Amino acid sequence: MMDVVWDEKACCHSGNCVKSLPDVFKVQDGKFVIQPQNASEEKVLQVVAACPGRALTVL
Repeated sequence: MMDVVWDEKACCHSGNCVKSLPDVFKVQDGKFVIQPQNASEEKVLQVVAACPGRALTVL
C-alpha cells in the first residue's frame, strides 16, 4: 500500500489536493487526513506531483 506524507511547514494551503481528490485528501475535525487507498495509485501520484508547495511525498 502507498503511504503519502504531508509536510505542514512546506504546505502553501492552495487546496489543490483536496479539490482534486476529496476522497483521499480531506480535513476532518481540524486535522488533515490522507487516505490514499481511496483512489488509484496513478491519481494519487498525479496530485502529489502537482502540489505547488511540494508538501506531499510518497513513501
